[in-house]
Amino acid sequence: MELAKRYVQEGADELVFLDITATVEKRKTLTELVQRIAKEINIPFTVGGGINSVEDARAIINAGADKVSINTAAVNHPKIISEIAAEFGSQCVVLAIDTNLDNDEWMVYIHGGRTPTPLRAIDWAREGERLGAGEILLTSMNNDGTKNGFALDITAAVADAVNIPVIASGGAGSKQHFSDVFQQTKVSAALAASIFHFGEIPIPELKRFLNEKDIPVRN
Repeated sequence: MELAKRYVQEGADELVFLDITATVEKRKTLTELVQRIAKEINIPFTVGGGINSVEDARAIINAGADKVSINTAAVNHPKIISEIAAEFGSQCVVLAIDTNLDNDEWMVYIHGGRTPTPLRAIDWAREGERLGAGEILLTSMNNDGTKNGFALDITAAVADAVNIPVIASGGAGSKQHFSDVFQQTKVSAALAASIFHFGEIPIPELKRFLNEKDIPVRN
């Protein structure tokens, strides 16, 4: 709650709340917490974790989320993308793709990045768009938490392969990492967690830095 309010004050463009162990622990996302956060913020709010049906998506959207993020459920039952898009519109469906580099191929992982699948990340991104996803949240598990920068190769490849917005995630550790991902790929947004949570990079400072490099950001 405190972080959500702080991010609004600092000028974050969107808030993404991912309950990353909900699927593994076979429980639903914390709907009551979503409701409390939604009342406190006035920026777009995406929620994911444990969403396995249209009914789950409805509960989260009714609690105040603007979009739902689905990952494991979409891989296991791809039709869920189309079903949620049909009910609420594609703009409400974020396909989260966790990818790992296996034998020089970027493959899709599920269960919070724990379980490999035979899907190639680029193929799955294209299929997700075809099924009705309105956005892709692409996380490189190899880079996540390293603060060594985004995985520019797979991020660029996925952004080139689809015609919907792609959010880069995993590896942000400096302001330069953000400018790199915006200048070297076609992503629409870049997501970070710990560097914002712990105040390592204040959002206003990052936006000024990107503006100075002629990268358009919301002020």
